[in-house]
Amino acid sequence: MQLQTKAVEKYLAGLYGNVKVTAISELGGIPVSLEDGDKGFGYGKPYLIDFEADGAKKSVVLSSMRVQKGFGHDHFSDRAQILIWQNAVFNNMPKHVKSIDAGYFTRDGELYSAGKADEYFILMDKIEGKEYFLDLEKIKSEGKHTQLDMDRCGALSSYLAGIHAIKHDDRELYLRKIRDLVGHGECIMGLTDSYPDNLDFVSWDDLCEIEKKCVDWRYRIKGKENRLCMAHGDFHPWNIMFREGTDFSVLDRSRGEWGEAADDVSSITINYIFYSMQKYGELAGPFMEMFELFFDNYLGKTGDTELLKVIQPFFIFRALVVASPIWYPNLEPGVRTKLFNFIRNVLDSDDFDYKNVNKYLQ
Repeated sequence: MQLQTKAVEKYLAGLYGNVKVTAISELGGIPVSLEDGDKGFGYGKPYLIDFEADGAKKSVVLSSMRVQKGFGHDHFSDRAQILIWQNAVFNNMPKHVKSIDAGYFTRDGELYSAGKADEYFILMDKIEGKEYFLDLEKIKSEGKHTQLDMDRCGALSSYLAGIHAIKHDDRELYLRKIRDLVGHGECIMGLTDSYPDNLDFVSWDDLCEIEKKCVDWRYRIKGKENRLCMAHGDFHPWNIMFREGTDFSVLDRSRGEWGEAADDVSSITINYIFYSMQKYGELAGPFMEMFELFFDNYLGKTGDTELLKVIQPFFIFRALVVASPIWYPNLEPGVRTKLFNFIRNVLDSDDFDYKNVNKYLQ
């Protein structure tokens, strides 16, 4: 990134009116040339900017965050979150240095204000199609599936095999993925915290024991950074839109560009178990066929049998979602009980046996 004087003046003008920058230096005294295109600027360093605004001399400090792996600063969105928060709260504390604004750099070196933002949004293309969960609802209702259902299952499995083949070398990102699986507010501990008190199918002691075993699993698998790959992060039937045949699009990838393949595989396949349990009380019929087809096809294309040794805590995450009285308030109690049997038994399984899932429900 290059700090350009004209870009700084343009940005400051939006805050102060008529502005002329007179000096830029690293905080501590190292001067920076006022020539456009200066190459001394770097992320993470605070810069003192002296300027005149309508004839009055002023000084401000411009600071960004150093691009750093680990400590929850891996993604630019992490760093944006911290700076946006700082701008919102610095001025609320007595004697704290005041924040004037928060902003962002563009790829062209321009500076723009984001300090007045209240909530953020994203604008996306409109796509045609129907959510995949409607297919599963139909199969549950009719008790049968079609060749198209099998073809779509295979297409989803092949899609994951394709994106998971794209690997990435970054130890800190893999560590974070496994850490977030257990401790992130959207994942295991966030879900257990969302469960109400005094449930008849699970107690706080039960949830505590599940969390402890998930921490054990974190230490079993967090060193497998060679598994880091492109991932969707929330690959479930409400985020998949099918059109004609096997043509589909995916929505709302989550929690980072890179992750663990087991996250995506568990996210979609738990739903074959979940829908089947509502229909049959176990994994059976068309849902069993689709579940086993998914794994057979995925493992055949990837050769990733190690997946069966790391998928356990990811299945716990997804099972906690579908067993949740918050997300599924009208679920029959027997289904929840079997889902927690699944959670406990899978946690104690060194190798996930996808050909004999029903033993985990007992």
